[in-house]
Amino acid sequence: MKKFTSILLALLLILGTIAGCTKTETTTSPQQTDTNSNENTPALIDGDYEVEVKGHNGPMKIKVSFSNNTITNVEIIEHSETKVLSDPAIEGIPADIVKYNSINVDTVAGATITSYAIINAVRTAINEAGGNPNNFQNGISKPTPEHKTIETDIVVVGAGAAGIAAALKADELGSKVILLEKTGQIGGEIVVSGGNQVVMGSELQKQAGVTNDTVESMVNDFMKNGANLNDKKMLTLFAKNVGRATDWMNQYVGVQYDMEGGLHKLAEYQYDRELAYKNGGPGFARSALEKIQSSNIELYLNTKATELKVDEKGNVIGVLAEDKYGNTYDITAKAVVLATGGYGANKELLSEDLANALFYGRSTATGDGHIMAQKINAKFQLMDYGKRYPNGIEVSPGIAKSTIAGNIVAFNEHSAILINKEGKRVVNEKASNRTILETLVQQTDQMLYLLMDQTTFDAWKAKLGPAGISESDINSWLEKNGSTTPYFMTGKTIKELAEVSGIPEETLQNTIDTYNSYVREGEDKEFGRPKEFMNAEIGEGPYYLVEQKPRFATTMGGVVLNENMQVININDEPIPGLFAAGELANGVMGDDSPSGANNAWAITSGMLAGEAASNYAKQ
Repeated sequence: MKKFTSILLALLLILGTIAGCTKTETTTSPQQTDTNSNENTPALIDGDYEVEVKGHNGPMKIKVSFSNNTITNVEIIEHSETKVLSDPAIEGIPADIVKYNSINVDTVAGATITSYAIINAVRTAINEAGGNPNNFQNGISKPTPEHKTIETDIVVVGAGAAGIAAALKADELGSKVILLEKTGQIGGEIVVSGGNQVVMGSELQKQAGVTNDTVESMVNDFMKNGANLNDKKMLTLFAKNVGRATDWMNQYVGVQYDMEGGLHKLAEYQYDRELAYKNGGPGFARSALEKIQSSNIELYLNTKATELKVDEKGNVIGVLAEDKYGNTYDITAKAVVLATGGYGANKELLSEDLANALFYGRSTATGDGHIMAQKINAKFQLMDYGKRYPNGIEVSPGIAKSTIAGNIVAFNEHSAILINKEGKRVVNEKASNRTILETLVQQTDQMLYLLMDQTTFDAWKAKLGPAGISESDINSWLEKNGSTTPYFMTGKTIKELAEVSGIPEETLQNTIDTYNSYVREGEDKEFGRPKEFMNAEIGEGPYYLVEQKPRFATTMGGVVLNENMQVININDEPIPGLFAAGELANGVMGDDSPSGANNAWAITSGMLAGEAASNYAKQ
């Protein structure tokens, strides 16, 4: 019988009536001190209370209902949290609070901030109703942990895009599959990615108008972008199979691609070969979840693999795992596929350069698969490298969020330019991310600014919600006007902007006048920005400057594979029974990955690993 332990499949919210009062609170930890601490507080005043709190991406409006000193309903009225990623918290936390009449409920791994926001909304509502939140901290009775012994054909560790593809392919081929995921939802990094994918050689690429792309061209582009450090053997395997994997993902799994938006024009590629997922990364994850639910895959969420099982001959024969309730699992399998993602959130595994860089990935990217594989002498490569992007804003010390979605619109359709702290334009804004990054790190304080007029700024900020940057965030940063990071500065005139930023007014004005002359002439004489991306002059103010700093999430290093997707040991021999896919085995990229490449590698390597593991299990 299937084991769907996810709160994605949890209880429906109990509906309440509408009334209430409103209160705004900043989200912290649910263990914060209450101002109303008297244990003899009167009973709650019955009714509905609307509370606004700050979630991960922006404000959340939550209605809490009380009757007879009991929490009867918690309803999320409005939110801008990332779909799929926040679903387990939005569906499960309210249900648990009502079920146990308690705010002492478990948060959801991978959606911690959203979980705390909901809990604190209820805390605030209790105060508003005249109650004491301390009276709703009762512990929740949990079952005694059990030890479970399970046998299967294949166990896939990690339910990001690579693990999803591996599990679905092995299931399609008739293998019995268990899929483990340590967080409360599937999708991994693809949910918070830009939602773009290389589709070279697919029917979709042909339908979108490109029919002459080649394996050789893709390999050459990737080698150039990766400083020729790529594992060329595996890169060629990737290029030969990414089209098949894309069509399989589209036709069998049901993932939809944005054909209306079409192929993207990118400096990294000789041919247009990138498409977006319809509804982005969350759209991918929703389609994948629906396919998993209709399959024979046994999905265990909130369940972390802790160790690879190895027999006396060195064969990998399964994994040990533990779930958030303390249950332990001894899973015996004929083959194991590791698809645990990267290690960006584990500073012990990072090079000094990466450890000091801004991180914008998920806190769950702790290199679990790397650590397990290391313990059985797997061979590794490129562990010093991470995929750095040039468009981060530092929202808290060491932590970045991405403005790339806004940048694309601002550069493609409007008049944004990049300038340094001295007020000079220094790069073609439509160059490759690598070129812009290499330019950025040479500037004062390793920083550039986006320079935008009002029209461009409005279009730019409208695209940032999915990246967790809300309009209220932007407004609060603008109020600080450059006094602290992230640096968001504004001025009604160029003179005012120069005064705020410390950039000489004459330099700033000359930079704008020069760029506007290139727009009128239809030629960027300094940096070669294509004419098709110079659609407007920098126009009327107010004017804005927004910081652009290096950021990273994806790590390049991982286990070495052979062409059968088997993990290689330090003696250059395949480890029997162990396969890997995705960011854990990212040698195809070299020291840097071009746009849409990581998602493409995830589904392609996952599909190939699922095939190889299934064939191995049938031997």
